[in-house]
Amino acid sequence: MNQPYTSAPEAQGQTNIVGGPKSSPGGPGPQVMAAGTLEGNDVYNPAGESLGSIQDIMLDVPRGRVAYAVLSRGGILGIGDKLYAIPWSALTLDTDRKCFVLNVDKEVLKNAEGFDKDNWPSMADETWARGIHQYYNQPPYW
Repeated sequence: MNQPYTSAPEAQGQTNIVGGPKSSPGGPGPQVMAAGTLEGNDVYNPAGESLGSIQDIMLDVPRGRVAYAVLSRGGILGIGDKLYAIPWSALTLDTDRKCFVLNVDKEVLKNAEGFDKDNWPSMADETWARGIHQYYNQPPYW
């Protein structure tokens, strides 16, 4: 079983990290990483079903926080993908498997509010953001 790096993963806004210790503790990660190293990582649910991959990591610039990961699924080579804003706190980084785990059934994700690459929602809209956090059973990070 993977052991969490974090001491209090249930804390509001804290991201869960699981996996074994790094063989070499120097350098970045897993607590501080370049966002680009996480983009493209696969996302699975606890049943091991593929849910898609991380396309973008969205920052709440005024608050200096990661707000969402944009999950891409369903297309071929980036064409026809449906995108989903996933609250950052809903994801667990698995450093052993180099992926994220999202604790939702495939049907829950299939029924989630999504968008396409040409029609993004207004992610700064607090009403929209509260709805997304509620859908994924996450407290707002702000």
